[in-house]
Amino acid sequence: MVDQLLVVTDQAMKMVREARDAESDPAGLALWIEVVGTRGNAYDYDLYFQNASDARSSDVVQAGTGDGDVPVVIPVSSVDLVRGAQLDWSDEDDGGLVMINPNAPASAGGLPDGVIEGDFSSEVSQRVLAVIENDINRAIAGHGGYAELVATGEDTAYVRMMGGCQGCGLAAVTLSQGIEVAIKQAVPEIRRVVDVTNHAAGTDPYYQASKK
Repeated sequence: MVDQLLVVTDQAMKMVREARDAESDPAGLALWIEVVGTRGNAYDYDLYFQNASDARSSDVVQAGTGDGDVPVVIPVSSVDLVRGAQLDWSDEDDGGLVMINPNAPASAGGLPDGVIEGDFSSEVSQRVLAVIENDINRAIAGHGGYAELVATGEDTAYVRMMGGCQGCGLAAVTLSQGIEVAIKQAVPEIRRVVDVTNHAAGTDPYYQASKK
């Protein structure tokens, strides 16, 4: 058992505890935090409740620091990726858990070979462009942000988030719960949406990931 691989703030733990207690059978449940991919220059996470007893010997099981705290399990594949990170709570946008992580994925080196930025000649690209311009950008305009299509390749759309979305701590949520869903529903040929934004260059994000 390893303590404080990941820091969970008191407010975040309070919300996790309330969510765990609302489960039909909360006894024995832990909060599992797993890195499941990348979006731009940040990791993408899956947070879920599962029995702590399901953890393998190679996984990290982190006990809480207070009475009644929910244990946190980090699968071995994610341990080095979240080491030193902090799970916090934000009251912005109806509230939510926010991961503040000093670690970042290695640069993907731009678009894959054969995918040309700005080539929207295909019929699929035109349909994705229509969704972004007519639906998505209207929805996120209130946050001072907008999205733009960078390219499409095979079953993937490459999107850049600009304005208030660039550098925003909730950009991954906007992408996964808004942009990605809208594009996939309207253009079923697209099965994956990749964020190629340089979020580190954002100068006026709607929500800052770090409160430094």
